[in-house]
Amino acid sequence: MAIAKKVTINDVAHAAGVSVATVSLVLSGKGRISMATGERVNQAIEALGFVRNRQAASLRGAQTGVIGLIVGDLSSPFYAELAAGVIESLESQGKMVFLTQGGRKGEHMLQRFDTLVSQGVDGVVIAGAVDRASELRDKAEESAVPLVFASRASYLEDVDLIRPDNMQAAQMLTEHLIRRGHQRIAWLGGQSTSLTRAERVGGYCATLLKYGLPFHSEWVVECETSQRQAAEAFSHLLRHNPTITAVVCYNNVVAMGAWLGMLRSGWQSGDESLESYYEQRVALAAFAEVPESALEDAPMSWAITPAREMGQSVAARMLERIDSGKNVVKNQIMPPRLVSTK
Repeated sequence: MAIAKKVTINDVAHAAGVSVATVSLVLSGKGRISMATGERVNQAIEALGFVRNRQAASLRGAQTGVIGLIVGDLSSPFYAELAAGVIESLESQGKMVFLTQGGRKGEHMLQRFDTLVSQGVDGVVIAGAVDRASELRDKAEESAVPLVFASRASYLEDVDLIRPDNMQAAQMLTEHLIRRGHQRIAWLGGQSTSLTRAERVGGYCATLLKYGLPFHSEWVVECETSQRQAAEAFSHLLRHNPTITAVVCYNNVVAMGAWLGMLRSGWQSGDESLESYYEQRVALAAFAEVPESALEDAPMSWAITPAREMGQSVAARMLERIDSGKNVVKNQIMPPRLVSTK
């Protein structure tokens, strides 16, 4: 005898021509749903014979203790560290975290958001890939679900957002090199399509201009986040521009590639190049996207982006939003700090 297939919330959404999140809102009685949409969903429920979960229905209006966390790409060291900070902080407060990935370019963000809302989460944190931010913000307002963004770089102003200060970090690194006597400082790494790179290069260029130092377009070199490609790009840069005395690297992977390229090319690290050009020395500085304890033991200066601390701030902001029930837009910028492994 054939067993009847259980009707799911997805079936109801398809039949009503709405999202899963909209069906969930109709079932829970939350959010801003028009009378026509609500009637269409209820008709689909009745026609399909969808059985509502009585236990879930009795909890409508109550908090579930579950927070959704959508990370663009967990393979990114920065976002993995940020996610760890979010999860640790929320779990220490007795919350559970539903973790999922939204895709490097945010291609799955909207779908993942709908899924989390349909599961009745108390709020959603979105880390990275914020190109769909306006749509996600509108969905969150419609669903009456607190939404907090966390991003390594962002142009967003009208959403609840926590991010690092890339320009300040670049200014800090470049100024540190200048104070050590360097006047011919190059840039290595990142892609021109990267907003993070754009913010960092902007800080680097602004600092050179501030001190009246030379800037040459050929001293700003793109390369992928690969040690091999960074080593090749570094060697090419110094071979064609031998008067350069310092290089700012896009991140720790590029920095270690530059370090290897330096060793292979016969250059040495340090500031002594200011005394003798023939010693072929060059100083390295870089942005770290891993914890300070995970940095390689190579002589260079680092601008630390506090990803885990940023995750802790994101968790605190989400709890504040849930407790207050108020949707107040805040843009919080996390300052960098300078460390040296010399």
